[in-house]
Amino acid sequence: MGKKKKINFSSTFFLLLLTTVISLIGLLFVFESSTAESFTTFGHPYHYVKSQALWLGLGFITLFISSFIPIKFWQKISPLLFFITLITLVMVFIPGFGMKLNGARRWFSLFGLVTIQPVEIAKFSLVAFFAAWMSKHQRLLPFIFLTSLPVTLLMLQPDLGSTLVVTAIALGMYFVAGGQMKYIFLVSGVGLLLVLGAIFSSEYRMKRVSTFFNPELDPLGSSFHIRQITLALGRGGLFGQGIGESKQKYNYIPEASSDSILAIVAEEIGFAGSMIIINLFLAYFFVTFRIAAKFPNDSFEHLLAMGILIWISTQTLLNISAVVALVPLTGMPLPFFSYGGSSLVMVMLATGVLTKLSLEKVK
Repeated sequence: MGKKKKINFSSTFFLLLLTTVISLIGLLFVFESSTAESFTTFGHPYHYVKSQALWLGLGFITLFISSFIPIKFWQKISPLLFFITLITLVMVFIPGFGMKLNGARRWFSLFGLVTIQPVEIAKFSLVAFFAAWMSKHQRLLPFIFLTSLPVTLLMLQPDLGSTLVVTAIALGMYFVAGGQMKYIFLVSGVGLLLVLGAIFSSEYRMKRVSTFFNPELDPLGSSFHIRQITLALGRGGLFGQGIGESKQKYNYIPEASSDSILAIVAEEIGFAGSMIIINLFLAYFFVTFRIAAKFPNDSFEHLLAMGILIWISTQTLLNISAVVALVPLTGMPLPFFSYGGSSLVMVMLATGVLTKLSLEKVK
């Protein structure tokens, strides 16, 4: 039994303040990084920012609604969420329904109106499911089986970046729930071998890894992306070129408004400005940890908050690490920042759940 504690309104306030500030700065840089691509593709510079603004508005509505949903509701429906997650991850392979882009099947069209990336929904669903399951037991073989289902479907898409995030969620939550370290090392070792196998079995991934170790290799081909990102970081220097002064956003950096948005941020506001944004993320993670810490370690509420923390922090770390060339490019969006509706709405939903948790009384 945990000790009785008062509702922590300060955590709620700071969580919502940080979410608002980070997402609005993100919207600004979606505009900054997408004007050239938007004009080239759609004939005007505002297509991407208008779309992102609509998604952000929907995200705030989702945050508001989810902040009123009882936490036990997520615990009750978590098996259904897990089942729906597997179905949606399969749906991307259905011809005429799933969408293929650059050799990957990661999206499907909803009534021909919006494009959904189901893995973004899956991340929250898996957090809720594992929080419910691990609050009762941490049996190794069922854990491996349950984790392998979404991981296998993601590898078939293929989506190595999301596979790493989902695996980190599963292993991180297993550790938080009290899973034995020897089993965590065992599963991690097997997972590492599978990742290496996935890399060596794909010419595209092998090129990504090769150019990571040797950026001079194929400068106009496989290493073009990371070289252009490096140029953006170098131009930014300590204080940046100024808002609106990026040169690399003019179709030099692929996916400048999504996976590589931090490169445009660094070019315009420099290392100093980028560190302010990174510290905003760190503050968000700290508040999330404080919310999780007020619940007993073996409770659904604690595991749910920690799962959200592991999910968003891992995704943030992978994105930043790829942009500064600490790891190969993974195609991982930066939460709250990168262009993309599915990711934005789901991290807003998760923030709403954290808001509800911060207002919960510990019994």
